[in-house]
Amino acid sequence: MRRHGMFPAPVPDQDRRPIRRQTVRRVIGTFRPYRGKVAWVGLAIVVTSGLGVVNPLLIKRIFDHALFGNPPGQCDGGACPNLHTLYWSVALMVAIPIVTGIIGIGQTYLANLVGLRVMQDFRNALYRHLQFMPLRFFTATRTGEIQSRLANDVGGVQTVVTDTASSILSNVVVITSTVIAMLLLSWQLTVLSLFMVPFFMWLTYKVGKARQKVATVTQQSLADLTSITEETLSVSGILLSKAFGRQRHEIDRFQGENERLTGLQIRQTMIGRSFFAVIGTIFSITPALVYLVAGWVLSGGGAAAAAITGGTIVAFTTLQSRLFFPIGSMLQVSSDVQTSMALFDRIFEYLDMDHDIADAADAVPLPPEQVRGRVQFSDVWFRYETPPEGVPPVSPSDLGDGQRAPREWTLEGVTLDIEPGQLAALVGPSGAGKTTMTYLVPRFYDVQDGAVLIDGVDVRNLKLESLGDLIGMVTQETYLFHTTVRRNLLYGKPDATQEELVAAAKAAFIHDRIMELPEGYDTVVGERGYKLSGGEKQRLAIARVVLKDPRILILDEATSSLDTTSERLVQEALRPLMRGRTTVAIAHRLSTILSADVIFVVDRGKIVERGTHRELIERGGLYARLYEQQFRGGLIEAECEDGVVLSTGEVVRTASGPGEG
Repeated sequence: MRRHGMFPAPVPDQDRRPIRRQTVRRVIGTFRPYRGKVAWVGLAIVVTSGLGVVNPLLIKRIFDHALFGNPPGQCDGGACPNLHTLYWSVALMVAIPIVTGIIGIGQTYLANLVGLRVMQDFRNALYRHLQFMPLRFFTATRTGEIQSRLANDVGGVQTVVTDTASSILSNVVVITSTVIAMLLLSWQLTVLSLFMVPFFMWLTYKVGKARQKVATVTQQSLADLTSITEETLSVSGILLSKAFGRQRHEIDRFQGENERLTGLQIRQTMIGRSFFAVIGTIFSITPALVYLVAGWVLSGGGAAAAAITGGTIVAFTTLQSRLFFPIGSMLQVSSDVQTSMALFDRIFEYLDMDHDIADAADAVPLPPEQVRGRVQFSDVWFRYETPPEGVPPVSPSDLGDGQRAPREWTLEGVTLDIEPGQLAALVGPSGAGKTTMTYLVPRFYDVQDGAVLIDGVDVRNLKLESLGDLIGMVTQETYLFHTTVRRNLLYGKPDATQEELVAAAKAAFIHDRIMELPEGYDTVVGERGYKLSGGEKQRLAIARVVLKDPRILILDEATSSLDTTSERLVQEALRPLMRGRTTVAIAHRLSTILSADVIFVVDRGKIVERGTHRELIERGGLYARLYEQQFRGGLIEAECEDGVVLSTGEVVRTASGPGEG
């Protein structure tokens, strides 16, 4: 099993390794679903690139046969042009660019269609893969880093995927056809034009390696900047910086990383620019060298001189310019491809991560209507990761204030049994392992030893989708999407009717408040629901779970951050929700679990006590001490189904009934 300590480091070491054949094969494989369109693009490229070599040859024909083919004196005023040859040659020179342009439009459309579809597939595959990554991955990875992989890395290879393949094929055809035509005209001039190309290719490879290194670091810097933006410009981040007066610090931190990113981008842009400037200069002066060599050959006479005519020289220099631009483009493409391989490696790095929590080969569904709701822990041992030497693991969700000797296991031999329809409370000091226990029921994590069972079936043998349908959770920190109340509620049951929405909202005591909002159920709640109070968000989350109608309910400190009034409202909403369901409740406020059927007291990953509230008070153990610490001072502010509970544990029945008095 992969531990979260084995997930990739934020800065991959890809800048130190060459382009891998496996990466190239995988990139090519992404085009396989579009191979028909790719074939048409390839054919169009071959045709247009091949036609491009015809015009320089027509130039030679025009000069040598149409304009100056007849000796001077046969026509008045000098040379006599061959008009028939001239007309046909000019007609072809006009027709070829038109045909090439028309084919090029179709080629561009298909090439961009294929390229952008491939990018779409990359984004879909990456997002789909991340959706099924285990929770430990997200606790170990910054949100900004994940967003950067989806946006910046995939976007960074878009041009390469869209243009590079067609550019390479086009340039290869152009270079090949041009070199052949040049050799047919003059092998001496061709050698002169090509003798520097191997040096250029070697130098470009070196420049590409340097740019690849900088590209990797640049992408990581971009990910860091994205993370800073995501963390500090969210509602929570802004509230924190304002509360502590740290705006200037955050501005300086952003500006520092932004300056680093800008420097890297400038460096990435400038690497090799001097090299390409040299190439451009040499390519520009090479025609002058052609004229010089042609002059030497002509002055020497013989067969070589006879082969070089005025039309040959003009055609050759035209072909030469046609040759140099594709060579320069190929060199640039080579550099860009090397740079992009670092981005492809980062994308494939995420796609290659294992889904630690996945359906077993023999996993079975468990329809909600067939579930009784019995939850069992059978000698469960669990820890979050294999600890480094001398550093025992600690649950990220159970970091407490108390400093005691670190323990190796988050849960140690936990055994418990919750009967169908029972309300079971988990109580204990912070860091005891309560939240971890609730994470094991829906398989956010898998146990290292023992088993968690629902109705006698190991959850590892149930389909994950089935588990998701069976279990509902209300957590301390309610997450709402930046959308309407309606769409937030429908997340629990997408096909729910308006009547079902209203019934769920009324059950959670939030319907009247929703109707007071400007647009009722169509009111946008804002980023993370910040337009609503904490109690209102919790009741909206409860309504969402009511709509889902799960068989097993998990309450993770659902009222611990609320004031007394909001807590009472949320408790009122929870009572009908818990009725008839198996409920596992965690609370630091013992007032929320006084009416529990069974209470499990957790300390340092072990069940140390179990029983009802009265039994545990009479026992005088850890639960009694926690209760006394929190509620010494007389009457508590909580209520149970039968009335008010005193600090002694006595239940005083009230005539007003639940929720009153």
